[in-house]
Amino acid sequence: MFDDLPPDLARLLTLRVWHAMWLQRIDTKIAALQEKEPEQEQGRKNRPQEPDWIVELGIGNGRPPTEVHVGGCYAAGKRRRPVPRDEARRLLTSGVHRWGDGAAGRAAPQPAQDPRDAEAPSGSRAHGAARPFDHPAARRRPAR
Repeated sequence: MFDDLPPDLARLLTLRVWHAMWLQRIDTKIAALQEKEPEQEQGRKNRPQEPDWIVELGIGNGRPPTEVHVGGCYAAGKRRRPVPRDEARRLLTSGVHRWGDGAAGRAAPQPAQDPRDAEAPSGSRAHGAARPFDHPAARRRPAR
């Protein structure tokens, strides 16, 4: 049935040793992954909860806040920190921009996600803007 194997004993023994070495490598890798699996599961369970609101910080002296984002926002930069709803509301009323929608075809505005209006953000992570074109890039467009 399997006549594609070599006909002599020396080559068959060589193949057997080679396959035994590969089986040992595979078994070692399986054992290593099985040891890591509980650690990774524990890491997933103990991961801190995502913040409801994030403030993006500027550069320079004092690192002033530049934009407010919903927690988990893909557009939030690396210089950021989580903030409670009350601080996000205070920052928005003081003139800090809310990274919002309207530009580049993102999701429709969600007024319930505005910390000035809502008690807590909704489960959706789509961004809602206080104004339709509140994104800084939208302000650079000429008026029509």
